[in-house]
Amino acid sequence: MMLETVAAVPGMVGGMFLHCKSLRQFEHNDGWIKTLLEEAENELMHLMTFMEVSNPRWYERALVFVVQGVFFSAYFVAYLISPKLAHRVVGYLEEDGGGEGGGGGRSGGEELGRREAG
Repeated sequence: MMLETVAAVPGMVGGMFLHCKSLRQFEHNDGWIKTLLEEAENELMHLMTFMEVSNPRWYERALVFVVQGVFFSAYFVAYLISPKLAHRVVGYLEEDGGGEGGGGGRSGGEELGRREAG
């Protein structure tokens, strides 16, 4: 359950940073903001499904709040320092964790990290 609570954070943080970057530079982002936010929403739906099935207690919900806050803060700082590194970490976690993207394809985070680097 804890993994599902933090799975939406990278998409949300990445989308937020790209949105601000596009506003600052007055340029289009080729749809990457939408892609990252859709990924975050997809992970949210996984969490909501799990919550319906498991019916967590109050202390489990409090733990979710704390874990998500800590991970959001850490990922925000990592993305601020190096977006490429942050996307690679997500790609590694998805690959290592058996990611739910299916079929061994690349995640949006990996592609975006590659796009920003080159």
